[in-house]
Amino acid sequence: MAELSHRALRELIEGFKPGADEYFSEMISAGAFVSGGLFEKWYVDNGPCPEKLVYQLVGGNEDHLCQAAALLDRENCLGIDLNMGCSAPAITRAGAGVRWMACPDKAGTLIRKIRPLVSRRLSVKLRTGLEDNSPPTLENLVRFCRRLEEEGVDLITLHPRTSREKFKRKARWEYVSALRGELGIPVAGNGDISSAEEIESRSLECDAVMIGRLAIRQPWVFSEVKRLEEVTVTLYEDALSDSLVKETGLRFLELLAIHQPPEFHLSRARRFFNYFCDNLFWGNHVKNLINRENDLSGMKRAWVSSFLNRSEQ
Repeated sequence: MAELSHRALRELIEGFKPGADEYFSEMISAGAFVSGGLFEKWYVDNGPCPEKLVYQLVGGNEDHLCQAAALLDRENCLGIDLNMGCSAPAITRAGAGVRWMACPDKAGTLIRKIRPLVSRRLSVKLRTGLEDNSPPTLENLVRFCRRLEEEGVDLITLHPRTSREKFKRKARWEYVSALRGELGIPVAGNGDISSAEEIESRSLECDAVMIGRLAIRQPWVFSEVKRLEEVTVTLYEDALSDSLVKETGLRFLELLAIHQPPEFHLSRARRFFNYFCDNLFWGNHVKNLINRENDLSGMKRAWVSSFLNRSEQ
């Protein structure tokens, strides 16, 4: 969710009431944050609903992570999350993300040092392990998570794939339910969620369901889940109207211009529309049009014109 889970997206989702129960920020580099990086204020923006926001920290330096966690705990937020699951090469080369899972003692020590510095909920997001060629063992995963629980972690989110599997195979949700049965703290599951109905069914296997790509494709999905829970007709029908998709895309561009610096506009917009265009039969064509543009105004024109051209066919 790099370049995606920023304030503009949160505001877009919140517009489809009641929005999500929680939001996780983009990964905040602990080193860049404590050193006063140029763009860190954008990553730390807690709007529009601070009470729902969890700050997500990433880094390989223990001191930086401790300092950053203490500083973020002073902000109005729901909690602090340590990312021990990101497998991006740039992150793992720095000893961050999933590399923490290679050193259970080091990870446990980190939690022990951070826990007294954080008064809010402290959580960790991780994967099933580092193994690449064989399924990870539940025993090793449980041992690692129990160490984190003993040191004071309040919640664990599991993305049940190994570090290099990416999206090569289906997420092993059986690991999520099994881990939940082994720990005394809540366990959230993440991976391969494709609909509101699946969110509801997966919620029986864990204490919470985290979604990523689906929230970009369907920012209204949290509203649909609420309506499923209330056993009422969903607001957004299976056959999405072109009008809903068009207006949602325009609203995102508007929010992006307000809540992100110009340096971020192109990368964030392209990332968003790479997923959101899946709502359109002619989505690949629209992606190409948007990717050719060099500013938000050009992207807006390309987006609107794609619907006009469609209506004329």
